[in-house]
Amino acid sequence: MIRDARYWLDALRDLDMKRPVRIMNVCGGHERAISVAGLRGALPGNIELVPGPGCPVCICPEEDVFEAIQLALNEDIILVAFGDMLRVPVNVPRRDPRSLEQARAAGADIRPIASPTDAVRIAHDNPSRKVVFFAAGFETTTAPVAAMLAEGVPDNLMVLLSARLTWPAVAMLLDSESPGFDGLIAPGHVSTVMGAEEWQFVVDKHGIPAAVAGFRADTLLAAMYSVMRQLKSGHIFLDNCYPEVVQPGGNLLARTQLDTVMLVGDANWRGVGVIPNSGFSLRPEFAAHDARLAFPSYADDSRKRVGEMPPGCDCAKVVLGKIYPNECRLYGRACTPRKPIGPCMVSDEGACRIWWSAGHRDNRWEGKHAKRAAG
Repeated sequence: MIRDARYWLDALRDLDMKRPVRIMNVCGGHERAISVAGLRGALPGNIELVPGPGCPVCICPEEDVFEAIQLALNEDIILVAFGDMLRVPVNVPRRDPRSLEQARAAGADIRPIASPTDAVRIAHDNPSRKVVFFAAGFETTTAPVAAMLAEGVPDNLMVLLSARLTWPAVAMLLDSESPGFDGLIAPGHVSTVMGAEEWQFVVDKHGIPAAVAGFRADTLLAAMYSVMRQLKSGHIFLDNCYPEVVQPGGNLLARTQLDTVMLVGDANWRGVGVIPNSGFSLRPEFAAHDARLAFPSYADDSRKRVGEMPPGCDCAKVVLGKIYPNECRLYGRACTPRKPIGPCMVSDEGACRIWWSAGHRDNRWEGKHAKRAAG
């Protein structure tokens, strides 16, 4: 029996739960699907959907973006990166390039790519030059990078890795005094690679219902229904509402390639700080393709501090689900997709960019403070 979005909406209403429930949707793709489909406006009023830390562009450390910019400006290389990364801003004086896009305008050879195969092709086409792939992303995009290296790449291709695992950020929130949500919708694409079991700790350790969802309205609503039904019944478990793609154990080949190529260790998240066991790095066997070993370090240790967002930008609070995008001080005022101040307004997976594209133009922070001033 095919159950569409209308079926799940009716099922949610029939649960007739009165108490407020906050459900975190981790994935930026989920947030985009929710906003495009207008699900927030269709849900029962007691259900609050909270965007979570599911945008790799948003949490890519400021010092990594800075290093990529300096490497492209100061070395005779071709630097390639996924398209969204080119517009991520860093905190530098106005006279200096503050993004890879501006560094390209200043003369650096920087090219957007769509996949690791593009990086390999560019390296083959330019055998006399070093090509550096600035590879930022979560498990879904890091697995193809691992596969690329495992299968063999040209000698002139290097990787500047800034890759993260998704679940440790959720674990950090749940281990805090105020996690801010009652249920979790886990990302379908990450679970496709790593397996739904990666989210079992949410249930076992914290007693919070979790459901894996895909990217259509029906599977998202099915996951919401599962979470709400679990809360009402008190029977808490991990549900897979995306079984057509997410299989037990995930993608074994992709996981094997990740294990073969990558190590996992503590890593910095922009605006958040260091999260234990949340970052990938290259194994010593692949040192010949590690850009950080191949070139002088352009990293600036003084940049490694919590709060690496531009002045006034509340992107870190948005990433952690502490505020909604339009509660940021700069949202829609100084910060828009045309002129982004913070990384959450850059990427199609950034909550601020998604909300702006969906038509949310009100700045709640401004409204709240105007009321306080009037009072």
